[in-house]
Amino acid sequence: MRAGRGALATAVPPTLLAIDTATDICSVALARGEHLDERVEAVGQKHSERILPMVQAMLSQAGLQLRDCDAIAFGSGPGAFTGLRIACGVAQGLAFGAGLPVVAVGSLEALALAACEAAPGARSVLAAIDARMQEAYWAVYSVIGGRLEEVSAPALASASELAAICRRHAPDLVAGNALRSFPEAAAQLSCELAPDVRASAASIARLASRKFIAGEAAPADQAAPVYVRDRVALTVDERRAVAAAARP
Repeated sequence: MRAGRGALATAVPPTLLAIDTATDICSVALARGEHLDERVEAVGQKHSERILPMVQAMLSQAGLQLRDCDAIAFGSGPGAFTGLRIACGVAQGLAFGAGLPVVAVGSLEALALAACEAAPGARSVLAAIDARMQEAYWAVYSVIGGRLEEVSAPALASASELAAICRRHAPDLVAGNALRSFPEAAAQLSCELAPDVRASAASIARLASRKFIAGEAAPADQAAPVYVRDRVALTVDERRAVAAAARP
């Protein structure tokens, strides 16, 4: 067992597997200290079919087994309901099987990190993604000492509110596909825009490594998605997708 495995803080960079299925892109990343590998596939609605083969291919390429990792990280949302449930279910299943903790990473925080890496001069970023029904999930982060600090927690707003949110928080950068989904709102923004930046397993892995070192890993049974827009019941298709993803 590596030093620091579990909830205890450690200064040792972890070996960490990260998965993200919150959008139509399915991605897996493996972080080993400062080294990071990533696999990305556009899968549409086939996350449950592709995620485990991608995990297996990533580990095989690195010559590792799952138990060689220190933790499993996943994009916890907000995002597509089915995708979030798949990511959480797969992360839990892998973690339970290998006796590993999990690290949940917010999808908007991961998007903000990817945006700041693409625009290194930004000191604050508003991350905004399409939530359907003419709404967007959004959050605001400041960049302090090379790290993200949450200014405004993930929330749900109508597309028409994005301009007012931007004026209130005055970010240097607005990133995410909400800019393409709601062009009228985007046209009202005067700051730098990054509509094509998206979160992936790589940005989730980077954030998860820091969280793991800070002692923020949790037992697998505590993993949970962050929906923001609450909904209780799963559809038949969602139950099938989650069940398929959880099968070995």
